[in-house]
Amino acid sequence: MSDRADPTPRKRGRPTAAERAQRLDDLLDAAIRLFAAKGLAQVSIDEIAAEARVTKRTIYAHYGDRNDVFLASIERLRDRTVQRPATGESLEELAVNIVMALHSDEAIGLHRLMIIEAARFPELANRFYQEGPHAYIHALNALLPAPDEELAASLFSLLLGEPHRLRLLGLQAAPDATAAASHALAALRHLHITSDAEEEEQ
Repeated sequence: MSDRADPTPRKRGRPTAAERAQRLDDLLDAAIRLFAAKGLAQVSIDEIAAEARVTKRTIYAHYGDRNDVFLASIERLRDRTVQRPATGESLEELAVNIVMALHSDEAIGLHRLMIIEAARFPELANRFYQEGPHAYIHALNALLPAPDEELAASLFSLLLGEPHRLRLLGLQAAPDATAAASHALAALRHLHITSDAEEEEQ
């Protein structure tokens, strides 16, 4: 998650595609800051617009309401983590990416917020699960040697594990790349799933 937005006024004129994408990223970052500080129900579209330094019209052009803004944050994290099939991502690479992403400050903040708000927003909680955990399990399943939804779910659980609980409680720092890789490989070995690197060595 980025730091608070630079107060320098935005340039006028038609933005480029890159500038539009950055503006949406800034908008989601601003919304996450507000959600984390005040709770989902206490944040208005007006506040998000002010924090992100965009108009309400800009927000409504992309999202229906604040719940959609929250879900867009979940989808952004997922899309950054789960690469498209054309990239040739391996199961091991995806496993490491999931460990890194879901133990990050951004993901932990979103997870804490959803736990707090789930009772008041059950439909949002369901969509959080579908766009988050369920989507990760589906992506893992697609890369298993033989598709197995139950095995993919077990693998996803191990990729979180006790370190994720400690992260949620603020008792452990986010893993670096080396620690994330070690965690992911241990999960694969525990379920007797051979990684690509290990297959090449055999």
